[in-house]
Amino acid sequence: MTKITRPSKDEYYLNIALEVSRRGTCLRRCFGAIIVNHDEIISTGYCGAPRGTPNCIDLGVCPREKAGIPSGERYELCRSVHAEMNAIISAERSRMIGGTIYIAGRNTLDNSLAEAQPCKMCSRAIINAGLKRVVIRKADGGIKEISVEELSRII
Repeated sequence: MTKITRPSKDEYYLNIALEVSRRGTCLRRCFGAIIVNHDEIISTGYCGAPRGTPNCIDLGVCPREKAGIPSGERYELCRSVHAEMNAIISAERSRMIGGTIYIAGRNTLDNSLAEAQPCKMCSRAIINAGLKRVVIRKADGGIKEISVEELSRII
């Protein structure tokens, strides 16, 4: 008889976040985020342009790529609202307090896993939302937990 192995809760929710990332519209990297509290998915989010505005995949150009801006810099020039921000915007704060945000993503060129790490702006939003844990999928497939206290030190 074959033994069935179940993914851990963190693995399970990161797998869902990775699937959510498939809706992303960035030409560089697409991330998905889900907010979970008391083992219930509160909201999801993926990277994409604000509602009603053209996405980079529709325009066929990334303004940051065109300008040669490295990853992690000059986010104000990006058309996308980040996955974490979209998940937070879509949730009631009272339901997020004490919860966990799971973030996973992929590189669009080769579909490989991308290292998920909240930017400073998203870190501030995570703190204000009352979330307590951040769990990310690493590029090597591993899992990393970041406490909100740790985010508070790097913003």
